[in-house]
Amino acid sequence: MLFADEPEHILEIRRMLKQFVAEEMPPEKVRQWDKEHRFPPELFAQLATTGVCGITIDPEFGGQGPDLVAAVAIIEELCRGGAFAAGPFIHSAFYGGMNISENGSPEQKAHYLPPLARGEHLFAYGLSEPDVGGDLASVRCRADRTEDGRLIVNGFKRWCTGADFADTIYCLVRTGAESARHRNLSFVLIPTDAPGVTIHPIEHGNLRYTLSSDVILEDVEVSMDHVVGGEAGWNEGWRMLAGRALDVEKLEITAVTFGIAQAAVEEAWSYAQERKQFGRPISGHQAIRHRLVEARTRLEACRHMLYHAAWLANEGRPCSVESAMAKLFVADTAVEIGLACQRVMGAYGLSEGHDMERHVRDLIGMPIVGGSSDMQKNNIAGLLGLAR
Repeated sequence: MLFADEPEHILEIRRMLKQFVAEEMPPEKVRQWDKEHRFPPELFAQLATTGVCGITIDPEFGGQGPDLVAAVAIIEELCRGGAFAAGPFIHSAFYGGMNISENGSPEQKAHYLPPLARGEHLFAYGLSEPDVGGDLASVRCRADRTEDGRLIVNGFKRWCTGADFADTIYCLVRTGAESARHRNLSFVLIPTDAPGVTIHPIEHGNLRYTLSSDVILEDVEVSMDHVVGGEAGWNEGWRMLAGRALDVEKLEITAVTFGIAQAAVEEAWSYAQERKQFGRPISGHQAIRHRLVEARTRLEACRHMLYHAAWLANEGRPCSVESAMAKLFVADTAVEIGLACQRVMGAYGLSEGHDMERHVRDLIGMPIVGGSSDMQKNNIAGLLGLAR
């Protein structure tokens, strides 16, 4: 593989977002949002005016993409200030823009993509259920067709992050016999304000830009044009889930992980040069120097794995192995990076007035969210044909 400098448009995006984070997301505000477990809508509205939400959407629908490498860079830069702007960006550009661009019917693209590109419409995922995590082919939430061609949806979704602010739930449902598993799944677009939708928040400790949620669906009625892909998308949910969209899902959560790990390294790096003990900065002590250099080295390895996989995806090349490896390596390595940086800061790394405690809290969950590290290992082994 050859290496090249980043193109000018990505460098410009980085410059713009560094300024945005510095001006709109000062540390004291971010710490308050973390305590309140929310992102301010006005923050995302300001971000949307920059046009970044259209980075996964074709210009025909008001976007500037699709450009997955740029999209990963956007998440990385925003996550220097935590997930409070990156989170809603992902709900718009990835959960919405990417999925509808890849799988939507012509009518759905015309309806959803323009407001998604403007950051005026947000999606949430409805994938997991109380008894269904990694084995998504076992979902029990059902959509049944009526004689007049409408759908009645019933079921229970868990870990539906962003359902409290999203406009639409991108919901995986059973549309036939459970015995068929992969062949009887569909995605349905469910408005969060539809009658029969009940949302219950779930308190959690990491990525506190919003709550996660239980979503209960009781006789929720929608028309067939809410099936992703229209009539042609009926029973095609597994294909939509297991294809390119899943690879890209791994990339966006890995970009979040990388951005937060980078912020942790930068905070510890600065702190070590300012904090003095025994008459000199602690960065002058070998134990601290080694710990910081090891963290930065691991961070660079994470960068290469993430952007290699993003480049493959952007080029339309097979990248299921590389995206799973990136998710696995970056998630696990970022935990090591965060804990090492916290130890550099000592008690201050656990205290208010610094961001390190939040960085570590966010990073510790990354080997779990978006497909656990053990699931990635199983997937990689299968993709590489390792004998069972």
